[in-house]
Amino acid sequence: MAVLKPKVFRFESLPSTNTELARLASEGAAEGVSIVADEQTAGRGRLQRAWSSPKGAGLYFSILLRPVIPQNYWPLITFMAALAVGDALSEAAGVQTDIKWPNDLLSGERKICGILAEAIDTPAGRAVIVGIGINLTQNAFPPQLANVATSVAEATGQAMSHVVDRERILAVLLDALSRWYSLLDEPERIVDAWSNRSSYAIGKLVQVSNGDDVWQGTTSGIERDGALRLRTTSGEIKLVRAGDVYRIRASKNEL
Repeated sequence: MAVLKPKVFRFESLPSTNTELARLASEGAAEGVSIVADEQTAGRGRLQRAWSSPKGAGLYFSILLRPVIPQNYWPLITFMAALAVGDALSEAAGVQTDIKWPNDLLSGERKICGILAEAIDTPAGRAVIVGIGINLTQNAFPPQLANVATSVAEATGQAMSHVVDRERILAVLLDALSRWYSLLDEPERIVDAWSNRSSYAIGKLVQVSNGDDVWQGTTSGIERDGALRLRTTSGEIKLVRAGDVYRIRASKNEL
């Protein structure tokens, strides 16, 4: 695996860091080109969901990757990004996180970071843009989401200078991304590390929804390509490669 050398471009405001980076990729941008914006006016998450991105409230970041591993292992790019974000939040802010399959980082069972990986075709070949949104302050999301979302400021119990702390988190994140990206050609190491940091990997009672399909069961590990193994209520092992996972609180038998 080639050494990843991020090169960061900064913007005060963009509709979406992923969209801008896709434009640069179509013009021949090299692997490692990255974008940070103070705000996004049309940020998005998985399935084209809106991602709140107010000015100065979060770290809004995207990086261009041109992986050489087989495409069936590309889902592990999201895994390595989650590991890198976990390292950054731990080292730079002292925040410990859980990972919810496939792409959310949680603190206190609430979302503190979302990751969106998008494959695109470029003149130099197929590439992946990884977008990372970290909630730095409570202003990063609407008040009505406070029961399901949190921020670095809340997790640490401290007020933040978004400039200083964002830059510290970003610096550690770039180093961590380079380190984990170099291990993508060793899928077992990525999957094992991810599983060790995720309470959702094994033994979690969950509901999985993918379009009109909904399953309930207990998580039973991760496949080498990143698929989630789900033991359904009928005892069948189902491999889930796409969908949303929700914890079922067994004590109340409700989500």
